[in-house]
Amino acid sequence: MPDVPRLTDANGGFEALIREHQRMIHSLCYRMTGSLADAEDLAQETFVHAYQHLDGFRQEAKFSSWVYRIAVNLCLNWQKHQQRLDQAHRQWAEDRETRETPGHDAARTQLVQEALLRLAPKQRAAIILTIYDGLNHAEAARVLGCSETTVSWRLFAARRKLKHFLKEPPLSGGTHD
Repeated sequence: MPDVPRLTDANGGFEALIREHQRMIHSLCYRMTGSLADAEDLAQETFVHAYQHLDGFRQEAKFSSWVYRIAVNLCLNWQKHQQRLDQAHRQWAEDRETRETPGHDAARTQLVQEALLRLAPKQRAAIILTIYDGLNHAEAARVLGCSETTVSWRLFAARRKLKHFLKEPPLSGGTHD
């Protein structure tokens, strides 16, 4: 039988499950985030989510597997949120730097941006995720919903096009070659 006491016990069946799995979930969350504070928040959120969705738990499954999956999903969502925040901060810093940097650097930044906009959207996304956001090929593949090989191919093609675009005079208006 699964590792689940009766969850509806008046004597705290769910509390017993929390005590039994708390260390495992907190450890997972810490390894996923690298932050004790975020790990504590995510572990707590995991058990709140589990309690609110007990009706979705299949009794033939192990409770530990079910709650572990909830924690992983919450951590992955947290990471996506952190990436968006980091990207926004980097963009803000780049925009500020562009405004404060004398003409040549700003002009070069503009040329690179125009060249990026000329790439096909999937190639542009691969470049932005790996070069600007620092994701590795596996992470970019998960974000883009494709294989690592596809990410590698898109990067190869995008880099070749960017070299070409940056050697020729800029075009007005963004065409997607």
